[in-house]
Amino acid sequence: MLTMDPPSEDRPAPGTAARLIGALREAPVTVPALAALVLMVVWASSDAGYPLTHWAPGALIVLALLAIALLAVRPRVAEIPLAVRIALLCLAAYTALSFLSILWAGVPGDAWEGANRTLLYLLVFALFACWPQRGASAALLLCAWTLALVALAAHVALHVDAAAGSASQLAALLPEGRLVYPAGYVNANAAQWLMAFWPALLLARARRLPWALRGALAGGAVLLAEVALLSQSRGSLYSTAVLLVLVFALLPARVRTFAVLVPVAAGIAAAGPAVLRVAERVEAGRGAVAAIHSATLAMFAAALAVALVVAAAAAIECRRGPLPRAAATRVHRGVGALAIAALIVVLAGGWIAAGNPITRARHAWDTFKSPSGYAANSHTGSRLTAGFGSNRYDFYRVALDEFAAHPLLGIGADNFAEPYLAHGRSTETPHYPHSVELRTLTETGLLGALLALAGLGAALLACWHALARSPDRLARAVAAAALAGFGYWAVHGSFDWFWEFAGLGAPAFALLGLACALAPRRARQPHGADLEPRSAAALPVGGTGSASRGDGPRRDGPRLGRARPALALGGALLALVAIVSLTAPWLSALQAQSAARIWLREPATAYARLNDAARLNPLSDEPYVLAGSIALRLGELARADHDFALALQRTPGDAYATLERGAIASTRGQRRGALALLERAARLDPRDPITAGALALARRGQRVDVDALNRSILANARQFS
Repeated sequence: MLTMDPPSEDRPAPGTAARLIGALREAPVTVPALAALVLMVVWASSDAGYPLTHWAPGALIVLALLAIALLAVRPRVAEIPLAVRIALLCLAAYTALSFLSILWAGVPGDAWEGANRTLLYLLVFALFACWPQRGASAALLLCAWTLALVALAAHVALHVDAAAGSASQLAALLPEGRLVYPAGYVNANAAQWLMAFWPALLLARARRLPWALRGALAGGAVLLAEVALLSQSRGSLYSTAVLLVLVFALLPARVRTFAVLVPVAAGIAAAGPAVLRVAERVEAGRGAVAAIHSATLAMFAAALAVALVVAAAAAIECRRGPLPRAAATRVHRGVGALAIAALIVVLAGGWIAAGNPITRARHAWDTFKSPSGYAANSHTGSRLTAGFGSNRYDFYRVALDEFAAHPLLGIGADNFAEPYLAHGRSTETPHYPHSVELRTLTETGLLGALLALAGLGAALLACWHALARSPDRLARAVAAAALAGFGYWAVHGSFDWFWEFAGLGAPAFALLGLACALAPRRARQPHGADLEPRSAAALPVGGTGSASRGDGPRRDGPRLGRARPALALGGALLALVAIVSLTAPWLSALQAQSAARIWLREPATAYARLNDAARLNPLSDEPYVLAGSIALRLGELARADHDFALALQRTPGDAYATLERGAIASTRGQRRGALALLERAARLDPRDPITAGALALARRGQRVDVDALNRSILANARQFS
C-alpha cells in the first residue's frame, strides 16, 4: 500500500504486505496509535466528542494505550528530540496548572472537567510524539484517519439524502438549512471535515504513495469540502482562506500542491452551487428534497471525477518516473507561472465580486463589533458572505476584562460562564470564550499562556525539523500534511470553542505529535567496546534499525539504574491519579444522566443516584441542581431548597440555584430572605428577564409563584434550544 525508499539493486522489491510489516516493525507504536485514531473517528461520528460521557472513557483508553506503548517499547529520553521534550514538559506543566486552577476557580467542577480534557490532549500528544515514525508507518496512520473521515462524510451525505423526505428528520439534521449532524454544532461540524481535507489534499501530491491511493485522497478531499459546505460555516470559509495562504507560504513543494489543488478546486466549484442551494430550499420550505438529491449526486460525481483525474495523472507519473532535470525545471516554471496567473485571476475576481476591499473590511469590522450581533449581518445573498456579525466581540471583551483582573493565573479552567453572565451584554450565555488563545489567557493567565506558547513553539520546531531535515521524502510529505491538519484546527479555533470538542482537539494534537515523530533523531551508538565502530552512513536514521527496536544491552548508568524503580513507582502513581481523575466525573455524569431519565417513574431511585453522583464528583454542583429541579417538579419545596443550598455550597455563584431558592422562599412567605436571594440572583445574572420579573414582584411585596417561574424558565429554554 505504501511505498518506501527504493530497494537495493541486488534484492527484489518487497510486496505491499512486506513493506507494511517492515514499517510496523520499525515503528511498533503505530499499532496503539492506530487504535487511538479509531477512537477519534468514533468521537467524530457522535457529537464530535463533546459530552463528558463520550470523551472521558476514551481518555482512559488513550491512557491505557500510552501505558502499553511505554511497557512494550520503552523510549530513551535522550533519543527524543530536545524540541519534543520541551514541548512535552511545557504541556505537562500547563496541564498541572489547569488542575491547580481548581483551587481558585469559581466553579471547581467545571475546572476539573477542563483540566481533565487538557490531560487528554497531553496523553494524545505523548502517544504520537514520543516514539519515532518512518514515512511509511506515519503515512499509514494519516491515510487511515483521513480515509475514515472521508467514509464518514460519505455516510453523512447519504444519510441526509435518505432523510430528505421526512420534515422532522430534516429539521433535526439541517436546522435553518445548515448541517449540524453529527457534531451537533455547525462550526464544529464543518471543522472536523476540513481538518481531514488538508491532509487529504497534501497527501494526494505525495509521489511515494500509490497512484490509486492518491486519487482516492483527492476525491475524498472534494467530498470532505462539499459536506463541510453544507454547514454554511463562515468561520470555516475564512479559516480555509487563511490556511491556504499559510500552506503556500510555509510548506515546501508548492508547485505540486498547486497541481493537485487545481482539479480538487475545480471539483468543489462544480458541485458547490448545488450544495449551497440546499440551505436556500430548506429555509424556503419548498424544493428541499430535489435540492438535496441534486447536491448529493453532484458531490459524489465531482469527487469521483477528481479521483479519476488525479489517479490517472499519478499513474502516468509513476510509470514515466522522474523527468530529466531540464524538463522538470521547465515544468516547474510553467506550473509556477500558471499558479501566479491563477492567483491574479482569483484576486481580481474577488475584488470585482466583493467591491472595494477597504469598504468590505470596514463593513466586516462594523458588523463584528455591532451590539446587535447576528442581526447586523446582511440578509441578502449567501450567509457565507453576509458579514461578521455575532456576539463574539462581546465574548472577547469580557474575556480580556477577566484577564486584566486576574492576569497571572487566570480565573480557572472552563470558568468563563459565570463572568459572562455577570458582565456580558448579549442574550447568549456562552460557557467558553470562543477562542483558544483567549481561553488560555483568561482561564490560566500569563503563566498558562507562556507555558502553552513555549510548548507549541517547541512542537512546531520539531515539525520544522521533520520538514527540512528528514532524509525520507515520504516522511516530509506526511509531516506537511499532518501539520496542515493541525494548522486548520488552530486557525479556526482562534475564534471558536473547539478546545472543548475532544473529537477536534484530540485529532489536532495527534496530528501535531505525528509530525513531531517524523523529526530526525540521534542515532544510537553501538553497545559495548568490543563492537566495531560503524560509519555515519551505516548508522540508522530517524530511529530505525535494530537498535531503535531496543535490541542489545542497555547502558543507562548506575544512577539511572538505581532511580528506575522510583521512576516506575512515580509513573504508576501518576497513572493511578489520572485514572481516578478521569473516572470519577465520568461515573458521576452517568449517574446524573440515569436519574434524569427515570425521575418521573422512580423518584426515590433518581434521588439516590444523584446522591451517588454528588459523592463521585465532590466538586460539581450539577447533581444537587438536578435533584432540586426534580424536587420542584414533584412539589417537594423543602427538599428542593435543601438541594439548591447544597449546590450553592459547592458553587456560590450559581445564578439558577440562587434564583430558585429565592422563589421558594417567596412562595413560603419568607419575604426578607426571598428578597436577599433574588437580589443576589439579579447581580449574578443581570440580563435575565425572568430573574428581573421575580425580583420586581418581591420588591412590591408580592409572592413569587415558583411553579409559574419554572414554567417560564422551561419555555425560555425551549425558545433558545
